[in-house]
Amino acid sequence: MTDSKYFTTTKKGEIFELKAELNSDKKEKKKEAVKKVIASMTVGKDVSALFPDVVNCMQTDNLELKKLVYLYLMNYAKSQPDMAIMAVNTFVKDCEDPNPLIRALAVRTMGCIRVDKITEYLCEPLRKCLKDEDPYVRKTAAVCVAKLHDINAQLVEDQGFLDTLKDLISDSNPMVVANAVAALSEIAESHPSSNLLDLNPQSINKLLTALNECTEWGQIFILDCLANYTPKDDREAQSICERVTPRLSHANSAVVLSAVKVLMKFMEMLSKDLDYYGTLLKKLAPPLVTLLSAEPELQYVALRNINLIVQKRPEILKHEMKVFFVKYNDPIYVKLEKLDIMIRLASQANIAQVLAELKEYATEVDVDFVRKAVRAIGRCAIKVEQSAERCVSTLLDLIQTKVNYVVQEAIVVIKDIFRKYPNKYESVIATLCENLDSLDEPEARAAMIWIVGEYAERIDNADELLESFLEGFHDESTQVQLQLLTAIVKLFLKKPTETQELVQQVLSLATQDSDNPDLRDRGYIYWRLLSTDPVAAKEVVLAEKPLISEETDLIEPTLLDELICYIGTLASVYHKPPSAFVEGGRGVVHKSLPPRTASSESTESPETAPAGAPSGEQPDVIPAQGDLLGDLLNLDLGPPVSGPPLATSSVQMGAVDLLGGGLDSLMGDEPEGIGGPNFVTPPAAAVPANLGAPMGSGLSDLFDLTSGVGTLSGSYVAPKAVWLPAMKAKGLEISGTFTRQVGSISMDLQLTNKALQVMTDFAIQFNRNSFGLAPAAPLQVHAPLSPNQTVEISLPLNTVGSVMKMEPLNNLQVAVKNNIDVFYFSTLYPLHILFVEDGKMDRQMFLATWKDIPNENEAQFQIRDCPLNTEAVSSRLQSSNIFTVAKRNVEGQDMLYQSLKLTNGIWVLAELRIQPGNPNFMDLELSLKCRAPEVSQHVYQAYETILKN
Repeated sequence: MTDSKYFTTTKKGEIFELKAELNSDKKEKKKEAVKKVIASMTVGKDVSALFPDVVNCMQTDNLELKKLVYLYLMNYAKSQPDMAIMAVNTFVKDCEDPNPLIRALAVRTMGCIRVDKITEYLCEPLRKCLKDEDPYVRKTAAVCVAKLHDINAQLVEDQGFLDTLKDLISDSNPMVVANAVAALSEIAESHPSSNLLDLNPQSINKLLTALNECTEWGQIFILDCLANYTPKDDREAQSICERVTPRLSHANSAVVLSAVKVLMKFMEMLSKDLDYYGTLLKKLAPPLVTLLSAEPELQYVALRNINLIVQKRPEILKHEMKVFFVKYNDPIYVKLEKLDIMIRLASQANIAQVLAELKEYATEVDVDFVRKAVRAIGRCAIKVEQSAERCVSTLLDLIQTKVNYVVQEAIVVIKDIFRKYPNKYESVIATLCENLDSLDEPEARAAMIWIVGEYAERIDNADELLESFLEGFHDESTQVQLQLLTAIVKLFLKKPTETQELVQQVLSLATQDSDNPDLRDRGYIYWRLLSTDPVAAKEVVLAEKPLISEETDLIEPTLLDELICYIGTLASVYHKPPSAFVEGGRGVVHKSLPPRTASSESTESPETAPAGAPSGEQPDVIPAQGDLLGDLLNLDLGPPVSGPPLATSSVQMGAVDLLGGGLDSLMGDEPEGIGGPNFVTPPAAAVPANLGAPMGSGLSDLFDLTSGVGTLSGSYVAPKAVWLPAMKAKGLEISGTFTRQVGSISMDLQLTNKALQVMTDFAIQFNRNSFGLAPAAPLQVHAPLSPNQTVEISLPLNTVGSVMKMEPLNNLQVAVKNNIDVFYFSTLYPLHILFVEDGKMDRQMFLATWKDIPNENEAQFQIRDCPLNTEAVSSRLQSSNIFTVAKRNVEGQDMLYQSLKLTNGIWVLAELRIQPGNPNFMDLELSLKCRAPEVSQHVYQAYETILKN
């Protein structure tokens, strides 16, 4: 008979009967009674009244009965803590039982009884079990420590259990090691600051040895622990990878993903030139492909992880496109995920295959899937330029099917293709216009309106088409209304005579009849632009649009690096960091990939930035222009700047307010417009007193600190040039130059008032720039600047401002504000003002660094007709902080080996070959080597400027 009989009873006074049976002398009867109690407990009946009677049954040698009693205890100990203390003696006794199974059972139950009163009684038995001779007991005790820590962390630390747990990592039994790692990882998660898992090469070696012999879940714990370790160099990383690679062929998919996580993380440290790197890439593909033959739920988890892996290292799966082709019986969530990965892997080599497949998908029955397939064709066109024509013809074939949702998706993606390849495929517009009436989705209508507005000059009846949309203007979604407004304004600017009524109609609909603030604002902007300056309106509305990028849905790189560290966990399925979905954020630690430290790429010098920068890309040098959204968010919009863009800058300033938080704080009542949140006021000691004062007064005149002749370090100073002409700044003319004296950089300004009114309240601010140049003090013009008056000011600068790579590298965009307005200009600063005084490298270091920098980073230049001899060249350069490390003569030519260091820690090494030309002039050949080759051109310009002036 089965155990179901324990669940069926109709007798009254059940508890009373069970009590009698529990106290019976017959062992069999007792066992039956305990089974009945457990059955009642399982179906939710309250049998806590039998607590003392069940506890009495603990005193038995029968393992099955003991397990049942322990099960009862775990369930009711919390509600009956006083009674539970009765069981403590039995636990202590059972922990010394000759049978290891009973010892382990006792210690496991102790960990599950979450009652504060009992925990201190359990410390002694637990300590014995942690040092038990039987590995089964030790592995159970290891997990018990983690449970006890959760109940009473202080007690565990006081009793020294954590140290015992650390010792178990060196245990001879692999399962004990795995459980010890699991327990320590669990405890470390709830206490991120504590360095419990203090991993070093020796302990890593022990973990790797245990990895081959423990159970699959033990392997996962060990692999996850390895993933948190950062090897000291690429050799150690490679050796760990070699020992983890066999786990890729494991049958358990969780083990495979954990192994992939470790390898993905440590590959970051391997040089791409290593043969092993290529081998590892090849080994990673088959296990990932195998995961896709599992059941759909596992496939989905695998696909979400593969999506991350493909974004980080597409080369791993570039030859495996076929496994991501959709099967007819795949669930929709698997289909959509496969489709996403197919687009990420699309390349010129496989695009024909992919397109044929996508065209097939677009005729499926599942609407969501078809939509995504049509979008995918568009994304392929944008990603692989060579395939764009085929993609467009495929999309046109799909439009001919006249299936409504297919047509609408096709129009949305064709709009993007027009943005990516202007003036290439506009011949298809006629076909698109035929389908105008069938569009009912906002996104498709908006896309079609954009196309009509953008190419109005090529569509004869553009005004009629847009007018047809205008009839139901108030019923349209905001997206369509905004697009319609812009399209009609574009049409008006292209065909002003025929569409005047239409533009007036849309502007009044948008501004007077609409309650949507976005629409109203855009309407007013267009209205004012058209009424005040139609030429400017044309420049703004019909400006050339930037090309759209190919992958718009890529995960942001720092988040991607963090998610790679969470492969095989929920974070990799959600594509969100744990902090985004773990409530309370307890124990959530932000992880990141280790820096690349291949031994072939040693550091440039002892003082340089950390050696962790990957070869070929120096993230710590200069972040790229437009690096993340932060650059845009820090600049508010100010009033439009009148006049044409400045010739000195290749970056159009537009209407950007460089003065940070808008102009209000500057235009306020503060006397100098200074001291608001946007202006840096350094500590008094940081700025020499005379540098902030206007020139031409007091002692500063005696030393003439700005003329270049009397500068203390003799660094070359260019003559002042006009940076902002008076006609562009309402009468304010600004001339200036840059100087470097004894380690401090200054911008020497000459302000001239050519207006008819007095100028006051001066302030200055720089936009982010390549080397973080920023004012170190406010711009101090002590007296109001009267008409026709000139004042000279030396503005101290520092290099601790925000950094953004500019084009060209030495471009500086400046905003100057006075009581009249805010004016913008840009200038190019000479790079030698950034050469620091401690830029001399010793010979050994110079030689090692020169060899270490790749040859492709070497740039060669010529300086003709230099009027100086070798000694004078060396001395002149030294005064501008370009130091000669060594000098030799080869076949009658002097060779100077020189080093210089920029303010951001970049070293530049130079070899200067001096060839005698005609009697008074020399020709110089300059070879420059640098980790950031983009600097070389500007260093050469500095050499030429210093030597020829």
